[in-house]
Amino acid sequence: MTDVSVLRDYAATVSQPTLPLAGAGEPARYDEVVETDGSFRPGWKALAAHALALSADDLHRVDGEIVRFLADDGVSYARPDAGAQPWQLDPVPLVLDAAAWAPLEVALAQRAELLNAILVDLYGERRLLREGIVPAAVVVGHSGYLRPLARRSAVDPQPLLLSAVDLGRDADGEWHALADRVQAPSGLGFAAENRRVISQVMPDLFQESSLHHLDPYFAALRAALLSSTLGSVDDARVVILSPGTLSETAFDQAFLANALGFPLVQGSDLVVRDGFVWMKPAGWPARRPTDRIDVIIRRVDAAWCDPLELRGDSRLGVAGLTEAVRRGRVRLVNGLGAGVLENPALMPYLAAACEALLGEQLRLPSVPTWWCGDEASRELVLARLDAGDPTLIVRTIDEPRKVLEHLSPAELAARIRATPHRYVGQDHLPLSQTPVWSPARLGQGAGRGAGQSATPRTGRAAAQPVTLRAFALRYGSTYRPLVGGLATVRENADALPRTKDVWVLKASEADPDQNLGETSPLPAGSSARTIPPLAPRAHADMFWTGRYAERTEDLLRLLLAAQAELDQPGAYTAGALAEPPRVLLDALARLAGMRSLDPEAELRSLLLDAARPGSAAHSIARLREAMEGVRDQLSGDTWRVFANIDRATRALRSSAHPHRTAESGGRMLAAMLSLYGVTANMIRDTGWHMIEAGRYLERGLQLCELLTAGLAERHDARTTRDVLEAVLLASESVVTYRRRYRGSVRAADVLDLLLLDGSNPRSLTFALAELRTHLAAMPASTGSSRAERLLDHLDTEVAALDVTALAAVSAASGAASGGGPVGGTARREALVDYLAHVTEQLERLSDAVRHLHFESGPPAVPLSELSLIEVMEARA
Repeated sequence: MTDVSVLRDYAATVSQPTLPLAGAGEPARYDEVVETDGSFRPGWKALAAHALALSADDLHRVDGEIVRFLADDGVSYARPDAGAQPWQLDPVPLVLDAAAWAPLEVALAQRAELLNAILVDLYGERRLLREGIVPAAVVVGHSGYLRPLARRSAVDPQPLLLSAVDLGRDADGEWHALADRVQAPSGLGFAAENRRVISQVMPDLFQESSLHHLDPYFAALRAALLSSTLGSVDDARVVILSPGTLSETAFDQAFLANALGFPLVQGSDLVVRDGFVWMKPAGWPARRPTDRIDVIIRRVDAAWCDPLELRGDSRLGVAGLTEAVRRGRVRLVNGLGAGVLENPALMPYLAAACEALLGEQLRLPSVPTWWCGDEASRELVLARLDAGDPTLIVRTIDEPRKVLEHLSPAELAARIRATPHRYVGQDHLPLSQTPVWSPARLGQGAGRGAGQSATPRTGRAAAQPVTLRAFALRYGSTYRPLVGGLATVRENADALPRTKDVWVLKASEADPDQNLGETSPLPAGSSARTIPPLAPRAHADMFWTGRYAERTEDLLRLLLAAQAELDQPGAYTAGALAEPPRVLLDALARLAGMRSLDPEAELRSLLLDAARPGSAAHSIARLREAMEGVRDQLSGDTWRVFANIDRATRALRSSAHPHRTAESGGRMLAAMLSLYGVTANMIRDTGWHMIEAGRYLERGLQLCELLTAGLAERHDARTTRDVLEAVLLASESVVTYRRRYRGSVRAADVLDLLLLDGSNPRSLTFALAELRTHLAAMPASTGSSRAERLLDHLDTEVAALDVTALAAVSAASGAASGGGPVGGTARREALVDYLAHVTEQLERLSDAVRHLHFESGPPAVPLSELSLIEVMEARA
């Protein structure tokens, strides 16, 4: 029966003598929901009214809505071996009551303070190494220890502003640190997105629960970053340094940038000059930078941050960044050398370090760890390895665990003996378990996210091991842990991570969220209004966003017009096409080539084949890439466009019926049109102007292709009418034409409307006027730049057009055809030549825009790729 409470059924299952994840010889696991006597833990008892009433039907509905919401937000996680994958969120949250959270919160704050103190010591006085509290080989043998920063004069007293730690419970319910994440802590954005989605799909449960909300924590993070500048800065400039859109946590980085209001930049967007870090301007190095960067939130691993002093082959960093840090000219969050704290070989020595540096007992123990550089620990690890102990994990101190998975115990032992300081052994902690919703698959198509059905759903909550990523922020003079976090469950080591929202309940409803009072978002004396600069790369992405959006929309209109003509009686008989659909298919072929002689197959290919240049699918894929590069600048509603397109694509792939092409194409066009509403609400900054400039330049190009295909040839009166109406339909100007022009459809009138009518948004004249407006708003525009001169020249030419002359058939063509279509095909050569000229001029204009607004110097080249003479010149 589907109305049975899923959680009560789970409680009955895990209360059996053998818990679900405990096999023969394995210890029982701590359960996050159910006590050992079968009752619910305090946190879940507080939610009993709504949580325990959740049935399988309820969770099926919620699970499907979660998939839809995450798709609408474009949430993904890019695995290195599998590319971008949809983010997975379980509907059942991880719930902790206030009493259970309180000691953990204290322990997390202490651990963050300890790690900060260790980092300061390792790059400063090095007391821990000098007194033998931590063996020197543990530190200097780790790749995260950066010697260029190991000098007292360069020590930042607070290098650790934001830290994270992965936690797990043992069989007794005690928390242990599994790994510290301080190099470039990720997950805050994912945690906030999980909370947003769960609050929408289960509003009753969420609203009735007295839990800590996350918003105040982000306000505190913003305030901490603005206050973290080195020295006195009135208007701090903060950026988030990202590896790029291919990063596995690209969504998390963009979410954070959007939530905090800081630009998301890449290494190529920044430059070090005179010891400071600057936003690189268009025209660099001829133009001097003017926007200095004070704080960099680093999401690039330290080794890749500076190709000059660290990894010479890096294309992700900024040359000279290390020196700027040493001089105290820029604040990095977290500090460049923080990666050494992720060394698992430090774990056995943290308790002693805590007593030495803080004078306190360590509150949060690490998972039992043995560093093989210590003889006694090495012999213990080797003995357990030789005995085939399944609870032992062997790993290197600075590489992923997977690196050693293919080795036999004997091979592992040999490696340990050869370089013992490079290895640690760790206990495999029997992690606590939590219910994870597992929907039953009711036949094909009834999987996760499928539409609702009248048939009752079945499924169950299965127990799976869970880890918790917790965060701590230095706010004011102390570390404040996030009251919540990011929980992760996996069916196995190779499975995609499935996450959970983390609910920490308040002890009293009057308690402030996150235990924070009012946070001041700005330091005293700061300006309330700032205009964050955009890098030339971001302007380029915006420009191509506009171009690909217009290209996709125009091609979809053309495709739908062609499909409508094909649906007319007699349009395709005995393998011969009537003239109107042939003209439109020729226009499509000019834009995307031709893959099939079958019109239906050709139109499907244009919608589905993303590897086909010029196709709608290809343009959509490029549009998505361009918008991913400036995700921090865009509304979250943007990604619903792609979610709706993806749904239309799946529907088209699932059906070969011809009507599906028009239906899916129409849904794609509707999604693209909704993009107008998103961009219409953008602030009118230079990024918006670039989107609009790209849109109108592309509109001019697409119009030239359409008119070339549709009006190059003259036909008999009936065919001419049908062809011209098809052209007007594809250019969204049918209604306008009928209102403006009386009588039959004439080529000269169509050209007048689409080339010269400045009040028609689809005309070339209108596009050029808009292009002029948006280019003039760019900082690098002077009124006399090459791009503006080309635009002036083209505008003058268009204004002087004689559409009657363009619509006339050329004398040579008319004579060759006997004066009309009877003896051959009459062509409008003057029109064809003119449209080719306009196309060439618009392409030149595009190149001029790129050189003026997007160029920022030559690309970075590793020193190892330069000749000796080039290296000497670079150093001169």
